[in-house]
Amino acid sequence: MKARVRFAPSPTGALHIGGVRTALYNFLLARQTGGTMILRIEDTDQNRYVPGAEEYILESLAWAGIQIDEGVGVGGPHAPYRQSERREIYQQFAKQLVESGHAYFAFDTEEELEAMRSQTPNAQYDGSTRRQMRNSLSLPAEETARLLESGSYVIRLLVEPGEEIILQDIIRGEVRVQSSQLDDKVLMKSDGMPTYHLANVIDDYLMRITHVIRGEEWLPSAPHHVLLYRYFGWEKEMPRFAHLPLLLKPDGNGKLSKRDADRMGFPIFPLNWRDPKSGDVSKGFRENGYLPAAVINFLALLGWNPGTTQELFSMEELIQAFSLDRVNKAGAKFDIHKAQWFNQHYLRALPNEQLAGFLLEETRKANVTCTEEKALQIVAVLRERVTFPQDFWHLGQLFFSPPSQFDPEAVSKRWTADSTRVLVAFQKAVSESKGLTAEEAKSLFEAAASSQGVKPGSALAALRIALTGGMSGPDLMQTMAILGGAETASRLHHALGVLSVKGS
Repeated sequence: MKARVRFAPSPTGALHIGGVRTALYNFLLARQTGGTMILRIEDTDQNRYVPGAEEYILESLAWAGIQIDEGVGVGGPHAPYRQSERREIYQQFAKQLVESGHAYFAFDTEEELEAMRSQTPNAQYDGSTRRQMRNSLSLPAEETARLLESGSYVIRLLVEPGEEIILQDIIRGEVRVQSSQLDDKVLMKSDGMPTYHLANVIDDYLMRITHVIRGEEWLPSAPHHVLLYRYFGWEKEMPRFAHLPLLLKPDGNGKLSKRDADRMGFPIFPLNWRDPKSGDVSKGFRENGYLPAAVINFLALLGWNPGTTQELFSMEELIQAFSLDRVNKAGAKFDIHKAQWFNQHYLRALPNEQLAGFLLEETRKANVTCTEEKALQIVAVLRERVTFPQDFWHLGQLFFSPPSQFDPEAVSKRWTADSTRVLVAFQKAVSESKGLTAEEAKSLFEAAASSQGVKPGSALAALRIALTGGMSGPDLMQTMAILGGAETASRLHHALGVLSVKGS
């Protein structure tokens, strides 16, 4: 069966990384079955609409490699795909519900609704309260007609008590709800726009959606949707539901939030997002240096497992292996360290030519001259030490400028009279080298140590201090080959001039 699935975000701000996971699962099912991935924009709540949010959603999905077959930005046979542009369609179906006795007009003001809720704890607009409120069920026909002419009303779903509503969920199994627990949801608002409940059911039916894959937070709305399918006579066409587990904060319990991400210093949005009101910028996974393939691999395994020990999946492998039956019910902890592990793998698997491009981009930003040949040499020695593309620049700055200071603790422990003599001899030898290679650097250093009666290993730490300022860095011999004989000799001369005095 070819699946027709939809990802239906609201343009109310940046797309949460959990939304990317929802889109991914929809995409994987569509591709696995040779079906269709639809993008629908739920923008009926105009009060929450944020300019630029829709464009952000489209860019985020494109960056992640989640391709849209039909919908916003692509078009298709069921256009328009923005719910705000489908108002007349929803109004027709809402009218149909009223005429069939499955919905009614309500004229209550906000003050009247608040008074009802304050009188009875946990009160809701349902079979036990609707007759005490102002609606077409409780008012005379003449009064109802007069109020309808005023144009200030909503349409509510009529939920009859005493019924058992059964939902078969692919992930959660059978879900049973008593209708007496449900309220009479608003289907059409006073501004003529539909609510989520009505719009989604109508669009899913008209667009022939076969599977509704969405977050766990939408599960409470599912019984109302089942009722709507029943009232419209569409039960046989009702899609299969799959409510995904929550993404949980890395520490403790509860749903992952932006506050958690900010507190722990990691992104929660796929791309940078600038709040149009405050101007604040939230960094995205892309700008933090995560590769799309790494993020997709990481997200796929947050709530789903393949039933094997395999962790690394290309998009094609995910498409082949994915199954909604193997999505867990329990929430998945968002382990940013695991995301970094995936990024390391995918970054280090790239060819040096592509990695050199990352470094050259950073050097251009810093207005530092670097040839492509030098960039290739640098990334070759750093590739096993990086997690993000920008690490090539952060770790590789030692190749562009000599150390301005030296680690005092390292100097006190490793800068000795013996090592100083070795470096003096080595500095003289390396300054005469015309095309220093790693092999030649090693040979010259060993010869310098031997000439001073010192084991080479005991002077290596001092050599690293002189060249880099500290005790860490890439392979020393390869480092000197990239620096070249003249620069290596210059750094040794400077270090010997500064540190010999301190170490004597």
